[in-house]
Amino acid sequence: MKNKKLILIYICIFIFLIIISFFYYKKQKTGNNISKSITDYKQYILNISSYEATIEVEVISNKNTNKYIIKQWYKSPNLFKQEVQAPENIKGLTTLYDGSNLKIQNSRLDLAKIYNNYNCLSDNILSLSSFIENCKENGLECTETENEIIIEVTNRKKYAWCKRLSINKTTGMPTKMEITDENKKTLVYILYNEITINSTNNEEIM
Repeated sequence: MKNKKLILIYICIFIFLIIISFFYYKKQKTGNNISKSITDYKQYILNISSYEATIEVEVISNKNTNKYIIKQWYKSPNLFKQEVQAPENIKGLTTLYDGSNLKIQNSRLDLAKIYNNYNCLSDNILSLSSFIENCKENGLECTETENEIIIEVTNRKKYAWCKRLSINKTTGMPTKMEITDENKKTLVYILYNEITINSTNNEEIM
């Protein structure tokens, strides 16, 4: 009878250890998946070769806040187009960079200005391509919430000290970007209302 009780105790302990091991393994496996997921998102952002997006932009100053709706196109390595859709007074203002020359055009007023041998495309803080270049030059940090991956890059420039890009975990698409100064004050807030990744060609932009 005593032996049977000992055997029963050993069986219970064995089952208990199996259960503990199962949950420990599951936890470890889940943790590895999260780490791998963050690494994947880093590579995903760095390897974006083109995009088309409609963005809503808030530019915040000490005196006021200005809002814009802008359509953007980008094709690696340096083809970029941007068209203002709102507000009405600058609607149609288009910026086109072909890798060498910058053309600024207002289709409503039939005015255009061309800057030859222009090489400051990365200065356009509103563009996702500028964010990508900043990440390549300065490195990036990743954190996550329940629904989003947040990629942060620090430029250490007075008027664009830090940029934070949020990516939806479900869709894998950027949802918003916040640009702050060295005092963590928000300067620019961008919402990606529509965006497609890696499917834009040169003909669509030109």
